Parts: sequence; structure tokens; C-alpha cells
Amino acid sequence: MEQRSTTDLSELIAENFGANATYVEGLLGRFRSNPELVDESWGAYFTELLGGDRAGAAADTSENGRSASGPLVTGETTAEPSVKTAPRAEAKVQTTATSALAPALERVSTTPAPSAQRDGEVVAIRGAALKIVENMEASLSVPTATSQRRIPVKLLGENRRIINKYLAENDRGKASYTHLIAWAIVRALEEYPQLNDAYEVVDGKPARLRREGVNLGVAIDLEKKDGTRSLLVPNIKNPNKQRFSEFLQAYDSVVKRAREGKLQLADFQGTTISLTNPGTIGTVASTPRLMTGQSVIIATGAIEYPAEYQAMAPEALSQLGISQAITISSTYDHRIIQGAESGAFLAMVHELLTGQHQFYDEIFSDVGIPYSPLRWSLDRNPFFTPGDHAREQTIKEASVIELINAYRVRGHLIADVDPLHAMPVLYHPELDIETYGLTIWDLDRVFITGGLAGTESATLREILDILQRAYCGKVATEYRHIQSKEQKLWIRDQIRKHFVSPEPLPSEIKKQLLWKLISAEQFERFLHTKYLGQKRFSLEGCETIIPLLDRLIEDAGDRGVEDITLGMAHRGRLNVLANVIGKFCERIFTSFEGSIHPSFPADEGDVKYHQGAVGERLTARGRKVSLTLSPNPSHLEAVDPVVEGMVRAKQDVLRDRLGTAREEVIDKALPVLLHGDAAFSGQGVVMETLNLAELKGYRTGGTIHII
Repeated sequence: MEQRSTTDLSELIAENFGANATYVEGLLGRFRSNPELVDESWGAYFTELLGGDRAGAAADTSENGRSASGPLVTGETTAEPSVKTAPRAEAKVQTTATSALAPALERVSTTPAPSAQRDGEVVAIRGAALKIVENMEASLSVPTATSQRRIPVKLLGENRRIINKYLAENDRGKASYTHLIAWAIVRALEEYPQLNDAYEVVDGKPARLRREGVNLGVAIDLEKKDGTRSLLVPNIKNPNKQRFSEFLQAYDSVVKRAREGKLQLADFQGTTISLTNPGTIGTVASTPRLMTGQSVIIATGAIEYPAEYQAMAPEALSQLGISQAITISSTYDHRIIQGAESGAFLAMVHELLTGQHQFYDEIFSDVGIPYSPLRWSLDRNPFFTPGDHAREQTIKEASVIELINAYRVRGHLIADVDPLHAMPVLYHPELDIETYGLTIWDLDRVFITGGLAGTESATLREILDILQRAYCGKVATEYRHIQSKEQKLWIRDQIRKHFVSPEPLPSEIKKQLLWKLISAEQFERFLHTKYLGQKRFSLEGCETIIPLLDRLIEDAGDRGVEDITLGMAHRGRLNVLANVIGKFCERIFTSFEGSIHPSFPADEGDVKYHQGAVGERLTARGRKVSLTLSPNPSHLEAVDPVVEGMVRAKQDVLRDRLGTAREEVIDKALPVLLHGDAAFSGQGVVMETLNLAELKGYRTGGTIHII
């Protein structure tokens, strides 16, 4: 295959890659200097482009000794599937955009400008940049038009805040405004697929190319080391066949690879519709140029308040119900797209971003957010509506108090306690602000809280944030059924302390928790590997009980507890013996070997997962805590009342020894019961133990139940 000239190469690259041509020429320069500097997909493309001479690529230079590809571009890598480089005359299908103004360009280029008019250095435009200039001039002959629509983003911003809060809590990244707008564009194409078509000339006749797949091009602005900027437009393949969470990952993957210079050839091929975001630099509205092979390009402007309100305080904007807005434009090929179609498409995007067609409901469901999204609604601020303003405002204040109480009573129903997200997310209207006549416009308005989290008043946004952290986090708390006001207030204070305003765990505690978790897992793995087939009632899948018990012992010791008695069924008993009570591994392994430990002759004939044990723990602060694991020869939880009786007896001994009242020593001994999930609700002995513990003759001052 014969070698092509530098001009031909630049033209081919510019024709095939459009705005990405400069980037691709940089890769070509790399390839020519050393073919190993680019990956296989680019290497195959450049080998074909240069006429199959891969071996001599490094020695290939153009006239005057300059590299045919122009300056070397570093730190970038892009992609697009193999593009045929056969002569244009052989192709039956070709685009019609030609350089109508080429003669004018030629006249300009051959007419020297008077030297007196030159105020600076003249730098000639060459290579791919020159081809882009010609393409831009030629695009003036394509009949394009632009539709614009101004869309309020109040609802978009509020729901995005909820989505990002949930994603952050689960370490799943972040959703930007562009992510959500791009997803709305993908959804709108389902209703208006003709905007995904392309104009072509087939056998000399105009034709519409109907595409089945959608490849969404996303413009990415990159800053080079020398401070110059370049624009890449890779695409996301088939976003119309993805769920939102998949689209989010695909979008982030493309951007990350672009930043790291790891884009592949396939990332540039087949773009059918593009999205650009000049709003990031403050541009309010834009009319971008239409790229080859596409019929529409969408541009988003800056998100801001209307100019006439930008000097107002946030509190005033909140009272007036003024929303930030964004201008979205659609520049389309008027040969196959009509103005009404473009306008209707933008109207659909508007409807989606304001919550119609279940747009946010589907996103929340896919992400796994356990409550419904906020809704678009009219703002009915009592200060600006006819009627009794004071009465209407009082009703709103009372509604907020009702909402707070609803979260205290029902908030646990939507707590995030399903780490596998296997259960469907249920909707509870009692926890929806719309149930109480509140809207998104009230979120930044101040209401009376009735003492919520120690505050007398707060914005509705702050109130919801406190309530969701307190009752809808990783721990579900239900306590309003308790009759004792004192107990309810104590629980409320603990919720505020540990969930609303928690102190971060010290690194030492985190390391200890991790160590105990690793110890529990390795113990089970060792037993499974070493004593394969032997019955052991594994704790596998519930190893977090071990660090939980470890932390419980530490905190109880710091609060003056001197004795802890544990009761449990068979499952997990060996792990508790080894990692909580301590120093029982040798005894356990001897039993698995089929022999009797010389120090424990009584183990003969006993079953290892029936055994009890006694130990002692020295806490990090130097306090001694006695530990007792009660024996349990039953598969059922018959041990529960036994543990309560043991603790009651220990409290009696302490009372008699110290000569004090029971209430003064009742907190020195603590019962802890571990239940199976089915046993807790299904075995009568559990309910009987709970009921007896309330009686004066049986009470032990409280029991910690772990299910």
C-alpha cells in the first residue's frame, strides 16, 4: 500500500475524528517515534493509515524534517474503531458537507496583508487544525437551526442532593447535574428517536439513516501540562439499554479514562448525538457546531438565578420561591429534523427534569434509596396568597411538628438495614412531606422544631436531615411504644449523641474492630479447612458479632460493669469461646482431634458446642471484667432464663457482700443474650424471659439482646 502525504493523513484524521483530530495526530506522532507507545487498537489503525509499514513507522518523517503528525502530545490516549481509508470515489455513501467557501479561503491565503496592519506574530494554521477550520467553514453550508429552553432546576438540585447523600453513604460515587441531564436526554430519545438519525447521500440521493443504537458523545475539556486546553468527545455506548446506575458508571469510566489518557479507538466511533457543557465556565447559552454524522448536539448553560435576582439574599429568594435555572439548547440538522421536533424534544427533557414520567422514581428505585423523591409543586407561601396569613402559617408550623413525630414513630421502617438490598423499597406516605402540605419551596424556610436535636427552630431541610440521620440510617430505632417518659427521653438523647452528632471513632478502636473481625473469619476458615466435615455450627456470615461483643465488653467495663454473663445457642459458640472469652483454642482443637485435653478431663463425653467457659478481660483502660458463657446442651434457647437467674444471683452476692441496696449494685452485673433471628420471634422461652424480666422478683436491671 503506498505511503500517504502528511496533508492526506491530516485530512483523513480530521474527517474521521472531527474535534478529536488534534488528539489523534498526537498519538500518530507517538506511533511514528516508537510504535510501542500506543496500544494495539491504535497501532493497527495507524499501521493501516500509513500503508502497512509498521516497522518503518519510527523513521517516517515529512518534508523539512518535521514530524508528519505535528507536535508530540503526551498524557493522552483516545479511541475509535477502525476507519476505512479507501479513496472517497469508491464509497457509495458519503456526507454532503463540502467546503463551499474554499475558493474564498484560497483568495484570502494568497493575498498578503499589508505589514502595517500586523500588530502581532502571524502563526500559520496547519495539519489537523487547518482541516478543522475548513470543516467549520464548510458547516456554514449545512442548514442548521437551534432551539432553546429555560428549565428550572430546583427539583433537580434537591433530588440530586438526596441521591448523592445515599451514594456517599454507600461509597458509590457521585451524580453531577450533567449525569442527570444526560440521562434525561437518553430518556427523551425514547419518545423522539428521529433525533438520533443522520443525513446522508446514497447513490447521489438524499437519505435519512435511521439508527437503532444510541451512542451519546460527551464533551470533556482537558488541560495540558503547558496550560493549553483540548476538547475530546468520546461516547457512551448504548445508554438507552442501561439502567441509571449502569449509565452512571459508564459515564464516569469514560471521563476517568479521558483524564488518564487511556481512551481506546472504539470510544470515538459511531457517535450519534452529543452533549456539551459550556456552562461550567459560566456560559449561559450556547449554539455549538454540529459534528459530522450527527443530526443534533445538545448544549447546557450555567445553572444560576435569573440576573435580576442575583443580588438578593438566599433567605429572600427562598421566601419568594425563586429557583435557579439552566438553558438547554438543541442545534440540529434542519434537513431531517424540524423545529417542532426539536422543541418537543426539549419539552420532554423539561418534563423529565421536573419529575414527570416517573423520572426520579425510577432513579431512586434503581439506586436503592428507601424513600420517594421530592415532587414538583406550586409554591403556596402564606405571605403571598390571599386569606388569613397567620392561620395558614400556623397550619404549616403544626404540619412540621406532625412530620417530626411521624419520623420518630415510623422512621425505622425506611432505615437502611438491608446491606444486600434484596428487599423492595416500600413507600410510607407518613414520611412524605407532601402528606403534610409541605413542598420543595419550604425546604429553606425556617420552622419551629419543638426541641429537635436541641434546637428551637431550623429550616425544613435541616429538620429532614436530622430526622433521616436519627431514624433512617444504618440503625433502625423504634421506641415510641414505651410507656415510660424517662426511658423515651433517655433513648432520644442516645440517638442524638450517636446518630445525629456522632463523634468519629479513634483509629485505635477501628484497628481493634478490624482485628477482631479478621480473627473471627480466620478461625472459621481454619476449622473448615483443617477439620473438614466435622460439625461445628459455624458463625460464617455473622462474624461481626465478635467485634460487637468485644466493643460491648470494653464500653461496659468503662461504665462500671464488673461481670458479664452470656447466653447463646450452638451457632457461633466456638468462635465466642476462642475470640471473646479467650485462650480456649487449644482445648477446642484437641476436641476436634478426638482426644481429651489433660487439663480438662471433664470434657470427655461432652459436646464441644455445648460447653460453657469462664474468663477475665482487662479493658484498654485497665478495668477487669469477669466473663461467663453459660453452658447450653439444648438446640433451643433454654439458656435464656438460666442466664437471667445467674445474673440475679451474682447481684444478690454483691449486695450482701457490700451491704448495700440492690439498686446500687444492679449495674455491676450484665446479662447478654444472643438469639437466632427465627428463635427470637418463634420460641416461647424468649417471650417468657422478656416478660419475667419486667417483674420485681426477677428483674436484673436490663438485658442486652443481640439477634
